[in-house]
Amino acid sequence: MIGFSLAGVRSVVALGAHPDDIEIAAGGLLLSLPAGVAVDYVLATGVPARQDEARSAAAAFLSQAAALRFHLHDLPDGRLPAHWNATKEIVEAAARLGKPDLVLAPSREDAHQDHRLLGQLASTAFRDSLVLHYEIPKWDGDLSRRNVYVPLTVEQGRRKVALLHEHFPSQKARDWWDDEMFLGLARVRGMECRAHYAEAYTVDKAVLTF
Repeated sequence: MIGFSLAGVRSVVALGAHPDDIEIAAGGLLLSLPAGVAVDYVLATGVPARQDEARSAAAAFLSQAAALRFHLHDLPDGRLPAHWNATKEIVEAAARLGKPDLVLAPSREDAHQDHRLLGQLASTAFRDSLVLHYEIPKWDGDLSRRNVYVPLTVEQGRRKVALLHEHFPSQKARDWWDDEMFLGLARVRGMECRAHYAEAYTVDKAVLTF
């Protein structure tokens, strides 16, 4: 198992189809980023109230020293494939912001059509950056084998869940939104990388430099 340190990451693009996608999938990674990191936070969908939740959550998950820029869009939830051109422009516009050290994007095999499209577009738009494709647990049961892990301490894992509850109150009524679901998956992924908790990602292509 080869380690990769987040300490050297200075710029991140975080792509989400919906408010809460990024935090559910990569909240622990956000908590682990170094102070001073520049983060471009991009959402494809979201009504104003949900976008407000996302703003609040992103600020809470990131260090106060982070340079955080929001790029929030309001395409129809669940209909991104029908708005392919607009969705591609959102991703391409994010890629034109610069060459980030790290890109967070949904899995290209995600069962949700909005997630899947963003993941597919990210792979082609960000050819010169490391793209971590994240996982989002859901009714469809599409969790699969991952090849990159971000270990989390017990404190980080529980902090992530506490922040999810605090900043996304609109989702609390969902039958899957609870500590057991979030921490259960984190515990399984932690076991897979010899940590207590972890988040898991997929990298399709990486370039080693010496």
